[in-house]
Amino acid sequence: MASFSELINKDKPVLVDFHATWCGPCKMMEPMIKELKTKVGEKASIIKIDIDRNQALAANMRVQGVPTLMLYKNGKILWRDSGVKTVDFLESLINQQQ
Repeated sequence: MASFSELINKDKPVLVDFHATWCGPCKMMEPMIKELKTKVGEKASIIKIDIDRNQALAANMRVQGVPTLMLYKNGKILWRDSGVKTVDFLESLINQQQ
């Protein structure tokens, strides 16, 4: 299995979704993330990380609340925010990195 740094170190955008199974807003984001994946296709990778199963990584990334979304390209963080975001907003964020 690839390490987190290997996953985010790509020359295309990588959206990381830190979430939890008990989180209401995360459940709301789930179908939106699937729709986003359909819209962006191969232009970007989308990685979902359960903070309860990956506590050390979540702590290392200073994830305070869920959902926390981060956009990376070539291992560098380009954008980070917490809370529910629209599909259109996330798609335009990814498209800006092309």
